[in-house]
Amino acid sequence: MTSPAPTPTLTGKRRIAFASFVDENYLPGFLALLRSLALSNPGLCEDFIVLHDDLKPSSVARIHALHPRVELRRVDAARYDTYAKGDQDNYLVRKAYFILDVFRIRDYDTVITLDTDMVVLGDLGELLKLREGLAAVPQFFYGQHKLNSGLLVIQREYLSDEFCARIDATGRSGAYELDKHDQGILNAVLDGDFVQLDARYNFVKRRLSGDLPVPDDTVVLHFTGRHKPWQGGEAGYGKAEERWREFELSDAQFHAAFLAQSKGAHHDLLVHFGTPHVRRTGDVESARKVAAAHIAAGEYQEAVDLLGGVRIPLDSAWPHEVLGHALMSVSRYDEARAQLLLATAAPNRAATAFGRLAQIAWIHGDDDAAQRYALDGLRVDPTHRASRLMQRRTENPQAPQEGVAAEQLAHVAFYMERQGNAGDKLLPESVRLAFDADPGPRRWHSVHAHRLFDEAALERVNARRGLVVGGGGLFIPDTAPNGNSAWQWNVPDALLNRIDVPVMVYAVGFNAFDGQSYRAGRFNTALRTLVERASFFGLRNHGSIEKVRALLPAGLHDKVRFQPCPTTVTRQLVDGWTDPPHREDTILVNAAYDRAGLRFGHDYGHFLAEMAKAVRALGAHAGVKCVAHSLDDEKIAFDLRREHGVSLPVIPMYDFGNDAIRDTYARTKLVIGMRGHAGMIPFGCGTPIISLISHPKMAYFLSDIDRPEWGISVHDKNLGAVLTERALGLLDDHAASVADVHGRQQELWKVTEANAADLRVVLGRRPAP
Repeated sequence: MTSPAPTPTLTGKRRIAFASFVDENYLPGFLALLRSLALSNPGLCEDFIVLHDDLKPSSVARIHALHPRVELRRVDAARYDTYAKGDQDNYLVRKAYFILDVFRIRDYDTVITLDTDMVVLGDLGELLKLREGLAAVPQFFYGQHKLNSGLLVIQREYLSDEFCARIDATGRSGAYELDKHDQGILNAVLDGDFVQLDARYNFVKRRLSGDLPVPDDTVVLHFTGRHKPWQGGEAGYGKAEERWREFELSDAQFHAAFLAQSKGAHHDLLVHFGTPHVRRTGDVESARKVAAAHIAAGEYQEAVDLLGGVRIPLDSAWPHEVLGHALMSVSRYDEARAQLLLATAAPNRAATAFGRLAQIAWIHGDDDAAQRYALDGLRVDPTHRASRLMQRRTENPQAPQEGVAAEQLAHVAFYMERQGNAGDKLLPESVRLAFDADPGPRRWHSVHAHRLFDEAALERVNARRGLVVGGGGLFIPDTAPNGNSAWQWNVPDALLNRIDVPVMVYAVGFNAFDGQSYRAGRFNTALRTLVERASFFGLRNHGSIEKVRALLPAGLHDKVRFQPCPTTVTRQLVDGWTDPPHREDTILVNAAYDRAGLRFGHDYGHFLAEMAKAVRALGAHAGVKCVAHSLDDEKIAFDLRREHGVSLPVIPMYDFGNDAIRDTYARTKLVIGMRGHAGMIPFGCGTPIISLISHPKMAYFLSDIDRPEWGISVHDKNLGAVLTERALGLLDDHAASVADVHGRQQELWKVTEANAADLRVVLGRRPAP
């Protein structure tokens, strides 16, 4: 069975939606359903498609108030006239037929239908993990070969013109049970061929005749029959109807109930329900929760506005700490200090507050104050990681070896410290090698992107012969938030405009995940200022170029050009590079876990199981090891051993120097990596790669080298088999695979050389001394 793909994402992330048919008659039931869904699954917020044929504006408003991601789609009532045979005025008949429109949805991979006479009592997570077929609970009264259509989990192959044609043909023929309507049509079409779910996912009221209690493991309770709880109910089902009435709440009651149990709540739900609750009540604890959700999503100004609008008692440390975090993220540093100092009074928040105070001091170039605050944080909590990192960053600061300023280039970059991300550690040196064979302090003046670019920094930069900005994914909104630029370089527009040496933006990436956004106003203005000021503006992939050009006026589009990440041409840049005469019989596997929800969605369990299959299969051909760019990357080794009994030795690349990083990747036969630089660095060292795509930048890079087949989505239904097949294909004729990498790399080197010629002109063709 074929079907058109839904609106695609570069990462292959599955799009999932709930769907219901809603009429004015069943609106009270649907509102209770929405409340029950939020209260029983606070961490779940997928799109909700409301099929309807005529809802009042006031009803639409009530629906939108109970779900932040509702889309209304009107059904064609005439479509089912030939099915209904004159009975279309009967609401139950219309409702039954109209839900068939769910099979006409084309923009989702999985659609879960919920009837409007249901309430959700338990965790629906297992349903969202389903990947195959059409799943339903068998009918209680009519045998295991028939389904109850109140809850369906429908995969893409059924959301197709072909399946709709089968429904239409069956409906017009009348070859189905006339009193069962849509489920009669579906049962006739499917003929028992569906995935059977446990009864707890569609537990029908009739099972509780005689006023039986609802079983504790019930996930979805379905009030089948003509007598609905909001219409007065039915004798003999009192205990079931008590469960329904738990969700017959006013908006104020519902918001309070959600905020009272919102641990682990989805950002969209917490903001949607929490904001009106805070505005109505002024509750500080609720405001803290909602502000923290805003911060986690990079919505720093929204956090400031909400939490700053309530009165925080002096002794409420946690709200002060969250507000301080939000204020420093929009560069209101003095106000942030005041809030964080108040938070240090409480032992349970003091370490975090001191860590943030240390960060503010470091941002302003005050290493001594940063050291003191970090030590204060460690005295409160010796295990506090942020304070420990800041303490190590600022202890015994060493003055860099200075060259002659007029002969140096200044370099804005993210300089990674010990045990930091291996890719980010290698990047600054790789960028420098593209300009000069000497990447050291004699030729370069370092400017950390995350420190405030102030008057003193401006003076130092203007004393150099030029300023290089890059590389790496500096265009990302939440790695080092600030209100001056809304991307990683903490530079005010006014100071950027006063730089009077050439500004060269080199191999920077637009690094937003699927579903992640920037603070459009501030970022767009800062971006435009940067492009206008730059003498050279090179982005590391064409995907980033497309994204950035879309944010700029047409007159600036031509300034944005392609400059590959220099790590991808390492063999050309490193002086005296020689390819290894022999390679180790190993395959290195890398997985990334930052922003895991954005990477994996509901598919992490699937990803892990498929990786276990691939590791077992590939282990018969080579030694498979985990290569960890950061400490968190070791999680795949722990999880594979715990969940699937698969053991992987771990290479702690976060502890490596740059030469060791390059050497390790040059000597292996294949790298299977999820981080961008777990693909680009080995590729640059001449090693074949396969990318596990969980971020658009992976697909961007493979598109640039015209090898999309070297990438596999972490969401791929057959990930294990596909990964094994492609990996063995690269290993079977390894010499040809390496030659292919070299050929692809040569194309990137041509671009880099052409840009280098232009950069020499920008810098006045000044020869190296």
